[in-house]
Amino acid sequence: MNTDKKIVFVIPDMPGGGTERVVALLANEYAGRGIAVTILLFAGHQTAYSLQDGVEVVCLGEPSGGKILRRIARIRRMREYYGRNRGCRIWAFSVMGAVFSAVALGRHRKEYEFLVSERNDPDRYDHPLIRNLAYCLADRVICQTVDAADSFPGAIRRKTRVIPNPVETGEMQMWRGEREKRIVAVGRLEPQKNHKLLLQAFAQFVRQYPEYTLELYGQGALEEELRELARRLEIDTCVMFCGFSRQIGKDIRKAAMYVLSSDYEGISNSMLEALALGMPVIATDCPCGGSRTYIQDNVNGLLIPTGDADALADAMKRLAQEPEVGVRLGREAAKLKEQLSVSKIAECFLRSAAGSVSIRETQGEKS
Repeated sequence: MNTDKKIVFVIPDMPGGGTERVVALLANEYAGRGIAVTILLFAGHQTAYSLQDGVEVVCLGEPSGGKILRRIARIRRMREYYGRNRGCRIWAFSVMGAVFSAVALGRHRKEYEFLVSERNDPDRYDHPLIRNLAYCLADRVICQTVDAADSFPGAIRRKTRVIPNPVETGEMQMWRGEREKRIVAVGRLEPQKNHKLLLQAFAQFVRQYPEYTLELYGQGALEEELRELARRLEIDTCVMFCGFSRQIGKDIRKAAMYVLSSDYEGISNSMLEALALGMPVIATDCPCGGSRTYIQDNVNGLLIPTGDADALADAMKRLAQEPEVGVRLGREAAKLKEQLSVSKIAECFLRSAAGSVSIRETQGEKS
């Protein structure tokens, strides 16, 4: 395994989110090992997460807005950057990062180690042909679940490796005191996360448990629509829109429960972090299998059907009625912390890029 070559993470921007969090954790880990690391932002200039001094950030421009000339200019700037860093390891953590990089490399692609990390449900992408063409040019395609890997055509599937997200909770341990009567959810306020379902379920729940509040951490296009729904459901006084947090573990660890209401996910990084913190977790069993990969229903968390507000409300009521169940679930969930440490996942990426990890090896490490 050659660890001398620079790793270049390719991502649109880093305004805060699960993918950006993973990139920041891996970049810091590799920089700490003495590996040269660059984060190449091709559609923005934000860096919401703390980065070590050894991590270089290069910004190639702003969002294109779909304008072809801006995209051509972006590809040209990428080609120039890769030309100045001949032979670097290119790790694209977005579909368009993979597409633009593949075009920018052109006939020189074989001079680089080209790895793509699929971050969502592959079946939900609007332009699979363009994506698949780019992925076919990659040396490795990293998926977060076996279901995601199996959704690709054979030519891509044969080069796919399955690696989960790293989890970093620092020195924080499972909260062992009385839990605060807060229900928390973490994620972008976008349709995929289905916060409307969560608000509808909470409206049922809070009629029976009016002492609880719901805290939504994250930003997104649906914020005003969700605020209006909360008003219509008459729960706006007990629903808090908390925005983006740089210390989410500290903010949520004492809460009564964490809820993931998504319609689909790769693996929710915030869900893994909540599990590692020993929180009682309720999650939709959504495609492409990330929740059920790490949650055994009624063992270390509760799984509910996707899109079922009644089932979500019932699960929330159960944890409120039976706090000892939450303690038991959290105790089992906290065992994930060591399994998904940043150092272990970082090593899996290096080994996968070098071709020394089988398609199921990393997934087989789960408990």
